[in-house]
Parts: sequence; structure tokens; C-alpha cells
Amino acid sequence: MMHLLHIDSSIRGDWSISRRLTARAVATWRAAHPDGTVTYRDLGAEPLPHLDSESGLARMTPPDQHTPAQRESWDLSVRLVDEVKQADVVLLGLPLYNYGVPSSVKSWVDHLIVAGLTYDPTTQEGLLGGREFVVLATRGGGYGEGTPRHGWDHAEQWLPHGLSMTGLEPRFISTELTLAPSVPAMAELIPLHEASLAATEKEIDNLWLPAAARR
Repeated sequence: MMHLLHIDSSIRGDWSISRRLTARAVATWRAAHPDGTVTYRDLGAEPLPHLDSESGLARMTPPDQHTPAQRESWDLSVRLVDEVKQADVVLLGLPLYNYGVPSSVKSWVDHLIVAGLTYDPTTQEGLLGGREFVVLATRGGGYGEGTPRHGWDHAEQWLPHGLSMTGLEPRFISTELTLAPSVPAMAELIPLHEASLAATEKEIDNLWLPAAARR
């Protein structure tokens, strides 16, 4: 039985385009896998605790020497790693906040970097590879080549590096100019946003279709 891990990280609730797109992707996946199961984690509504001076060293301290705070943090990492290991597909909604990933996503990544659980400490081989990892990235502006802020999207640049030790390899499907419909100064960019969104929706709809059935 196939299993999907669905993760949202937007703080915008019903206003979120990334949430709308992940919901579309889940529906597409369910249609292709009617017997499949889904686990949902909402990092935007229930963010994970960031690593701090009390808990952060749990991954560098032998478990039998853990303080209570380290034990709690370690157990959380184990649960998060298990969520990924149980999934055939990981689906992440990734909005761009202040030119980077939401802090909740950074915390999720930090919890996944665990020697012995997600990478071999001797060979450095990642232990989470071999599963599909789809990232639906949304950006309020435009950051492509030739734009004034080309290269300012540090989320899509960083995530593959942040998870590289684990073996997870994200496939990005990106939508740009999501603020155009709500920011008067960007009104002339609405057609570009609509084209970007339509292209993303088409790619989502084709994700789990047989090649012959793709539009």
C-alpha cells in the first residue's frame, strides 16, 4: 500500500496558495492511488520547536546521557524521521518568506539531520533516499534570470543542500508572482502570475499519471 506524507508550512491559512496547491496534489495522488494512505503535518499551524541550548545537543550526545530536554527533542526527531521513512512520497508546500524558507521548515530539516537515523556516520551515505520528494514552492515576486531580484530566492537554493546528508532529493514545482492579484503596484504582472499558476496546476495534475495520459 502506497503512503504519502503531506506537509504544509504556510502561515496564511485559507489565503495560502501553497496550501491550495498541496491540496490539489494530494487529490491527484489519491486518484492515482485509491488504496493509498496519507499522513498530514501542518508546520504553519503547529511549528516544531527549534533546537536550543537545552535540547539541541541531543543528536550529539549518547542517548543514555540525555537530559530530559534532550530526550524529548530526540524522541521528536525519531518520530519525524519515521514519518519520512514510512512514506513513498513526501509532499511539501514551501512559501518564500523574507527570501528564505519558513523558520518552521528549517526546524523540520534540523530535526531530520540525525546520525544513524538519516545518514550513515561512517560512510556519510543518506538513508532517506529512494522516495519521491515533491516541493510546491510559491513566491510572491519574480526571481528568475533578468529580474531585479534574480538569485534572491534562497529557499529553493538552500533546501537541497540542507537535506543533502539525508539522501532526500527535492523536485521543485514553482509558482511566481503570487502577490500580483493583491498588490496594486504589481497589477500589470497578474497575467504572468496566472500563467505561472496554470503551468504549476498542469504539472501537478500530471504528476502521477501514466505517460500516455499526460496533457
